[in-house]
Amino acid sequence: MTELQALLLGIIQGLTEFLPVSSSGHLEIGHALLGIKDENNLLFVLTVHVATVLSTILVFRKDIALLCKDLFAFQWNDSTEYISKLLFSSIPIVIVGFMFRDKLESLFTGNLFFVGCMLLFTACLLTLTQFVKKSDGKITFGKALLIGVAQTLAVLPGISRSGSTIATGLLLKGKKEDVARFSFLMVLIPILGAAFLDIVTGELQSTKVDLLPLLIGFVSAFISGWLACSWMIKIVKRGKLIYFAIYCALIGLIAIFAA
Repeated sequence: MTELQALLLGIIQGLTEFLPVSSSGHLEIGHALLGIKDENNLLFVLTVHVATVLSTILVFRKDIALLCKDLFAFQWNDSTEYISKLLFSSIPIVIVGFMFRDKLESLFTGNLFFVGCMLLFTACLLTLTQFVKKSDGKITFGKALLIGVAQTLAVLPGISRSGSTIATGLLLKGKKEDVARFSFLMVLIPILGAAFLDIVTGELQSTKVDLLPLLIGFVSAFISGWLACSWMIKIVKRGKLIYFAIYCALIGLIAIFAA
């Protein structure tokens, strides 16, 4: 992997992890356009994902600090209830990740037709949010689980994680700000969990990526992720997801016809 490829893929990962346009789908398209085929780059993928996690922590540092402070009070309060909902929402993706990991990884083979179809699905899901009236509904444990199911669907390349979780939360009558916050914080658990699993199982031992591309990918993913996360919170508040639906539809159709 060259330094330029690392820079471009890092930016793509950072931006599309939080914007509702599917980071996995765009990375697949990016690999196809850049001519990266059959490259053992698990370490690079892990690095840019960790970078986006750190950007999330930066954006929500005050919220996370408060949650941690209340958690260690060892009392049932709003923060411990919120953390419990985050953990509850991760159950579907943990189950699917353990049981079908190998099968899911086999989907990431540069199949642009499949990616395009999933991007069209994302476009449809985002479009549905336009018909939802403003609501101040609370995220319950039941809603957290359903949002977790939406996150699990996003393991398919082309289905946006942030798009599916935010859209599901809005369709469940959640408050816009609360849904966006929950969507971005819930991603910390599966990404950190997957990173820990890769390290423990030794999956990274066979990967070989030079230090400089890793560093460039990390920095570009962190900066673009920080900007995208901050921007996306404002977008959700304004309810402008329809523009991303149009974008996903266009890119999806291009991917299908280019397959």
